[in-house]
Amino acid sequence: MSFLILGFFTGLSLILAIGAQNIFVIEQGLKKQYVFLVCLICSISDLILIFLGIFLFQYFGDLFNPTIELILNILLFIFLALFIYGKISIQKNSINLNKEIKSISLSGIIIKTLAFTYLNPHVYSDTVFFLGNFSKNLLVNDKYYFGIGASIASFLFFFSIGYLSKMLSEYLQSELIWRRINLFIIIFMSIIALYVLIEIAKFF
Repeated sequence: MSFLILGFFTGLSLILAIGAQNIFVIEQGLKKQYVFLVCLICSISDLILIFLGIFLFQYFGDLFNPTIELILNILLFIFLALFIYGKISIQKNSINLNKEIKSISLSGIIIKTLAFTYLNPHVYSDTVFFLGNFSKNLLVNDKYYFGIGASIASFLFFFSIGYLSKMLSEYLQSELIWRRINLFIIIFMSIIALYVLIEIAKFF
């Protein structure tokens, strides 16, 4: 039980850092748009990566080389650039809340959620490498408890921010507020894109 608690707080401490994925989950909550699905995909993805890290750390240490990291960073930068461009296009026009909420398909939201999750190299450094390295000397049973604890933290975090955002959306129905939210997302994602670009430049 102590390792379950250790895993929970270790996982929670890693996931609390604000990133592109978390902002995306919050935005979908504010829009009341596929909230459960987005939270579920993010949570299950974390669970998969956590247990891969815990039990296959030595193998992933060899597979995830600098070249793979560079490719993921480039793909993430391209994805973020397209995402930011789409947000800027919306910001220039009159924001129709109903149109904005209904504009994305089920397949589109799945692809976006998976992209925000798996194209980010830091999700691997946190879940696979950090948790894998942290738990490498634990006994097998303790590894299971540790992984379950870290996974519970992910499920709790994603569903909390998703549904808390959904609750708050009741008070955020004016176009002015949505413009400000949209502007914040543009600025925040641009900072992340700049950071990713700096990471890419280090390889050259």
